[in-house]
Amino acid sequence: MQSPTVMEAGEEEVLQVLEVCEDIEETMEVIVTTIEEDFITNIPPVASSGPGTQTSQDDNWGETTTAVTGTSEHSLSQEDIVRITKDLEDSVGLDCRRYFTLTLAVLMGLLVFLTPVAFLALPHLLWQDKLQSCGTACEGLYISVAFKLLILLLAVWALFFRPPRAGLPRVFVFRALLAVLVLLFVLSYWLFYGVRILDSQDENYQGIVQYAVSLVDALLFIHYLAIVLLELRQLQPCFSVCVTRSTDGEIRHYNLGQLSIQRAALAILEHYYCDFPVHNPALLSASKSRAAKHLAGLKVYNVDGEFPAGTADGPGNNAAAGMAHSQSRAMIAAAARRRDTSHNELYYEEAEHERRVRKRRARLVVAVEEAFTHVKRMQEEEQKKAPGDVMDPREAAQAIFPSMARALQKYLRTTKQQHCHSMESIQQHLAFCITNNMTPKAFLESYLSPGPTLQYSRDHWLSRQWTLVSEASVTSGLKDGSVFLLKCADFSLVVTSKKIPYIQMSEEYIDPKSHKFVLRLQSETSV
Repeated sequence: MQSPTVMEAGEEEVLQVLEVCEDIEETMEVIVTTIEEDFITNIPPVASSGPGTQTSQDDNWGETTTAVTGTSEHSLSQEDIVRITKDLEDSVGLDCRRYFTLTLAVLMGLLVFLTPVAFLALPHLLWQDKLQSCGTACEGLYISVAFKLLILLLAVWALFFRPPRAGLPRVFVFRALLAVLVLLFVLSYWLFYGVRILDSQDENYQGIVQYAVSLVDALLFIHYLAIVLLELRQLQPCFSVCVTRSTDGEIRHYNLGQLSIQRAALAILEHYYCDFPVHNPALLSASKSRAAKHLAGLKVYNVDGEFPAGTADGPGNNAAAGMAHSQSRAMIAAAARRRDTSHNELYYEEAEHERRVRKRRARLVVAVEEAFTHVKRMQEEEQKKAPGDVMDPREAAQAIFPSMARALQKYLRTTKQQHCHSMESIQQHLAFCITNNMTPKAFLESYLSPGPTLQYSRDHWLSRQWTLVSEASVTSGLKDGSVFLLKCADFSLVVTSKKIPYIQMSEEYIDPKSHKFVLRLQSETSV
C-alpha cells in the first residue's frame, strides 16, 4: 500500500501535467485564431443575410490594438443592393403614411378649435348692426369658452400629439372611430348653424354664444370618451400571453388587457427589448456542429466496385439508385447505433466547457480586481499632483484596459459573447465604472451574466422591420387561443394567448365566540 506522501506527490504531478496541457491548448487556440483571422482578412467579403450574421470588425483586441485588413467596408454585392433598395422603399412608404396621418390630425384639430371661434366671429362680420347687445351673462360665457378651449387644447396635446412608438400595419380602429365621430359632430353643428343662424341672421347674440359653449362642452365629453377607449379600457388584465423565441426557446409571460392583435404585438415587442436576453446565434451552432461531426464520421464503402453506366431507364441506373438507397439506409442504421453513446459525448463536452468557463472566469476576475486596485493607487497619486496633471476617467480606462483585455477576450470567446462587446464599448463601460467609483464586481456583471437586449449596442439587436403574421385580422381583438408570429431577420416570436379565468369567491363567516374556551383546573393535585 502506497504512503500518503507518495500519493500526494503523484497528484501534484498529475495537476502539473494538466496545467501544461491547458497552457498548450490556449497557445493552440491563439495560433488557430490568428491563422483564421489572417485567412478571413484575405478573402473577399460575403454578403450577409441579415443583421444577426454580422460579426465584429475588431475581434482580436485582446491580442493587439492594430488591425490591417485587405477588405473594404463599402464593398457591396448584388444581394446587398437589393436589400438596401427594399429597405429604402419600405422606409419611404412608412414616412409618407406617418406624415399623411400627422397632416390629417393637424387639419382636424384646426377645424375643431376654430369652429367655436368662427361661430362667435361670423355674426360680428356679417350682420353686426342687427345684433343685440351682449350683457354681463354673455360676457361671462366668453370667459367660459376661452378657458374650456384652453383645457381642451392641453388635453388633446397630451393624449394625441405624442411621439409615435411604432408603425402599425393597419389603422387603429378606436382612434379612427373617434376621428369620424368628431368630424360628423362638427359638420352637424355647422349644418345647424348655417340653416338656423346664418340664413336667418339671428339677432340674439347671447343664444349664439350659448350654442358655441354647448359645442365646446360636447367636445370635452368626446375627449373623455377617447380617454376611456384608448387608455382606460386596456388597463385591466384579461389575457395571459406566452411569448416564445423560436431559436433558443426563451419564454416570457405577460398579462394584457383588451387589445387588438397589432396593439398586443406592439406591447410584446416593447417588453421583449427589456426582458429577453440578447439573441446569440453563436450558442445555437453547438448542436449543429455535433450532428455534422457524427455524420461526417460515417463512411460507406462499395466492395463490389462501380456499377456500369447505362441508359436513362437501363439496368445500370436502376442498380446505382438501389445502391444509393442502401447506402442511405446503412448510414441511418449506423447513426441509430451511435445514438446510444452520443449522450456520453454530450455530457463530457458540457463538463469540459463548464470547466473552461470557470477557469476563464476566475482569471478574468483576478485580472479585473488587479486593474481596479491599480486604479485606486493611481487615484491616490493623482490627488497629490497639480490640477492640470490629473488623468480623466477615459485615460485611466485606456491605461488599465490592456492588463485585463486578454483574459476578458478569452472569456467572451469561450461563452460565445465576443460579437456582442467591442473594444470601444468595453472601454466606455470601464470609464463609466471608474467615474462612478464602482467595484470590479459591478464592472464584470455586464459580461458574466447576459443582460436584456437593450443593454447592448443597437447594431446587435435593432431590427428595422418586424413582420406580423396572423390568421385572424390584426385589427380584431385578442381571444382565447389566439396565435400569431412576430418575424424578424434571424428569428421569430411565437405568441399564444389564454384568457384569464373568471374567479368566483365566496365568504365564510366565523363566529368570534366560537374561538372562546374555558380552562377548568382540577382542585386535587398529586402529591
